[in-house]
Amino acid sequence: MKVTYQWNQNETINLLKELVEIPSPSGYTMDVMAKIRTLFEQWNVEYKTTHKGAVIATIQGENNQQHRLLTAHVDTLGAMVKEIKPSGRLKLSLVGGFKFNAIEGENCLVHKADGSTVSGTILLHQTTVHVYKDAGSAERNADNMEVRLDEKAFSQEQVRNLGIEVGDFVSFQPRFEATASGYIKSRHLDDKASTALLLQLVKHFSETQEKLPYTTHFYISNNEEIGYGGNSSIPEETQEYIAVDMGAIGDGQESDEYTVSICAKDSSGPYHYGLTRHLISLAKEQSIDYKVDIYPYYGSDASAAISAGHDVKHALFGPGIEASHSYERTHTDSLKAAAALLHAYVLSPLVS
Repeated sequence: MKVTYQWNQNETINLLKELVEIPSPSGYTMDVMAKIRTLFEQWNVEYKTTHKGAVIATIQGENNQQHRLLTAHVDTLGAMVKEIKPSGRLKLSLVGGFKFNAIEGENCLVHKADGSTVSGTILLHQTTVHVYKDAGSAERNADNMEVRLDEKAFSQEQVRNLGIEVGDFVSFQPRFEATASGYIKSRHLDDKASTALLLQLVKHFSETQEKLPYTTHFYISNNEEIGYGGNSSIPEETQEYIAVDMGAIGDGQESDEYTVSICAKDSSGPYHYGLTRHLISLAKEQSIDYKVDIYPYYGSDASAAISAGHDVKHALFGPGIEASHSYERTHTDSLKAAAALLHAYVLSPLVS
């Protein structure tokens, strides 16, 4: 039987925009997690906060002995101040798996200990082509890239007088844009696009009181980009663990921006065969556009949970995201397909 889910596209896009505009590099996710807790409170959804700062919402199902868990992560790529240079510019230490070329020319915020910020731009030291012969050929690395602060601070002392110190977090401007043709361009669609979809699903069950067959946990993790976001605090009744995360697009990949991507294998190894085939069957039954893919340089909270020793069936699916870990893009078609598979899955039987 085909199930219907009245997914609200405009509401999801507005929520996604709000999420990506809250700075949340891994290790500095307090504000965005506060937003998540506020939403669950507004929707009268039971939740708990882990010692690591993740938030797990729970909706009781008809079967309370066998549980499901779905997770999306709200932490993003970012950086930390590694060094204050004698010139007053800042060296960076990257947070998360990406390259310096992905953030060259990006505006950023330095987050000071008192909660205020200083804006700046991430540039190659040898940017000025009228001065530096190697402006085009210089390696984009930790030694050559720096933050140019938007303040009259030209020494270490002047920068420290601004309240900036080594260890301060640096977040990147998302530059969110939703086009008339249905594309969404922004940094941090990994994984705030999936987080928005998961939150909208929670809201749906809260408002409609539609019954879930099994008690289901919605785990919003905050350390995925550094490898251990959803590998603890998993209720022992959990039998199936779904990571809702991006599909990676590129040469040799099946994933695209218009379908939901179901991952069969990533760098951690194959996902659970039976659960993956179950997702594919649901997509076929519900006429949901999907692709099955293998991601060669990828790991998820589901694979982190398996590595941590949890005895669960694990799988991964989500919207297709172009240019991952750079200035990313997806399409509302992909969001809609991922939302439909999410709803179909949580109403389906457990995999035996």
